[in-house]
Amino acid sequence: MKKLTIISIVASVIFSCKNSDKNNTPSDLRTDGQQKTFTPIINYTIEMTFPHNTKSFTQGLAFYKGELYEGTGEKGESRLLKVDLKTGKTLKAIDLEDKYFGEGITILNDSVFQLTWQENVVFVYDVKSFKKLKEFRLETEGWGIANDGNQLIVSDGTSTLYFYEPSTFKLKKKLPVKDNGTLAYNLNELEYIDGYVYANQWQLPYILKINPETGNVEAKINMESVWKRVLAYDPEADVPNGIAYDSSTRKIYVTGKRWPELYEIKLSN
Repeated sequence: MKKLTIISIVASVIFSCKNSDKNNTPSDLRTDGQQKTFTPIINYTIEMTFPHNTKSFTQGLAFYKGELYEGTGEKGESRLLKVDLKTGKTLKAIDLEDKYFGEGITILNDSVFQLTWQENVVFVYDVKSFKKLKEFRLETEGWGIANDGNQLIVSDGTSTLYFYEPSTFKLKKKLPVKDNGTLAYNLNELEYIDGYVYANQWQLPYILKINPETGNVEAKINMESVWKRVLAYDPEADVPNGIAYDSSTRKIYVTGKRWPELYEIKLSN
């Protein structure tokens, strides 16, 4: 299941905390005497904090034409939402049938694409009315989805990104993602920002910055301090998940599953 107990959450945070110093010690040597290389860490600041509905098991987050949308998961709780950023209140909603576990969302050409986890269905809605327009078949699990303005980019919890044609959902290519030459893993919620794919790494505090041409992880954001802040405030909160980019303001927003807060962050590099 794509959820964690509080014990495993804390364990993963402690694990990443213990390893955070190693990610910033480029003088370490490999056993063959050569200098190790490490993925650069992108620093950030929290610019603003907004309320977030703790009932929302966040699977997808997206801005479109200045408005915030969210896809949530869990069978019997999965929904597509339009959310007021400042208050966290739901402005519009549609419930998925209980048999579906909702996953990531993205919006392209006034159409919302919403994945399901293991049901192999992609729903497409009109962004204004939330009327369902069509369904597509997905051969893999559905985790995260984003778009670059021309094609859809999907993750399935592995190290692979899948690129699809939006009107037919025909697979165009598969891209293995590597972090310092090693396959990445647990790629989850996705967002496309200024030519790069940003991916939450499930069970870890990292957001990976991926080159969509090469599949290389060029940098990562460590959300450990934010995650610890959330857990101190609400121990029932789950993992970080949810990245949204408002292209009109060039602002980035992040949150997590059942988090009480959503954050506007500014990247330093």
